[in-house]
Amino acid sequence: MNTITIPRILLPKVADMSAWAVIACDQFTSDGEYWRNLKAFVGDKPSALNLIYPEIFLGHNAEERIGRINETMYSYLEGGLFAPVDGLVLVERTTQSGTRTGIMLAIDLEDYSFERGALTPVRSTEETIAERIPPRVQIRENAPIELPHIMLLYDDPQNAVLSVVERGEVLYDFDLNMGGGHVKGTRITDPEEVIPAFYSLADPCGCRLGGNCPARLLFVVGDGNHSLAAAKTCWENVKQGLTLAERESHPARFALVEAVNIHDKALNFEPIHRFVKTDSPDRFIKGLQAIGGEGKATVFVGGKRGAVHIPAEVPSAIRVLDEYIASFIAENGGEVDYIHGDEQLLSLSSCGVGVKLPAIDRSLLFGYVAEDGNLPRKTFSLGEANEKRYYVEAKAIK
Repeated sequence: MNTITIPRILLPKVADMSAWAVIACDQFTSDGEYWRNLKAFVGDKPSALNLIYPEIFLGHNAEERIGRINETMYSYLEGGLFAPVDGLVLVERTTQSGTRTGIMLAIDLEDYSFERGALTPVRSTEETIAERIPPRVQIRENAPIELPHIMLLYDDPQNAVLSVVERGEVLYDFDLNMGGGHVKGTRITDPEEVIPAFYSLADPCGCRLGGNCPARLLFVVGDGNHSLAAAKTCWENVKQGLTLAERESHPARFALVEAVNIHDKALNFEPIHRFVKTDSPDRFIKGLQAIGGEGKATVFVGGKRGAVHIPAEVPSAIRVLDEYIASFIAENGGEVDYIHGDEQLLSLSSCGVGVKLPAIDRSLLFGYVAEDGNLPRKTFSLGEANEKRYYVEAKAIK
């Protein structure tokens, strides 16, 4: 396999790394105060905040904002802000859930697909929403560098990969802003041992074709699904203008990611609940009860709690539930939202119905993806919002 490559990582040479690193752009999408406070904290210091497009602002002066982002990227590059580091980096992120350990590496986008049923070594876990890709492509297509918040998961119950890692110099070690905890990055000195350890996990694929399957599933996307899909889309566009020889080493072909063991104890798999705003909660519940199944889901209506039967397998339950919600709204009106916390779901139930879903079993995730392709959208979340990746590292894509 040649899916993994050793990247040239660009690390900022700044005095205040706490001002440099900021949370993933797709977090706190309804919390303007979070982003205002972050902007005030950063001030005029060099910061990744100036290089990203927080999704809370999507659609607001988009062309002007994207142009300013690209200008700042070139300004930082030309001003010598970044120092190149060739190699894999061990990332240790400490939050309220413990210390999560990942490895920064690059993947070949030729070995990734977000299409359901793809047999590539890198696959998406959840359905990719087509309309969410173009805005990200617009941001990326003229950018000289990428700053990833993409987290790939690998299935390593015996911890074979991290057990062979040899540590070198510490590249960064600092507290993250806005309650993000702490992060430490260390150069890995034995990539020639680490990369084969990754590949050893990828055989067999585990899908219904068994030993007859030509594919080897190496990584699934845990976070940043649409950002990786945008990187893939941009690469498909770029390579049309390249010769076969140029395609082999073009920097846009390779995406910088963090790979994390799905069995990491500090990696929390949390359910994403459904809330349906409706004036007809009784009608909704009646239709919901007709779904049936061996599993159970808790429902909240008007602050009161009940239960309904759903399919026992979580992905199947979510797929059937989402189909029912869509048909109900089409017939009766209303809105659907995706909620992470039980308390928020309960409070919202005064004006609709909250459906509390069980968490997916992490040990089954690779099997689900191998067998059925993409899971339904919004099947799970990895930890709380403040535990998501912060932008620290960059990589050239032009």
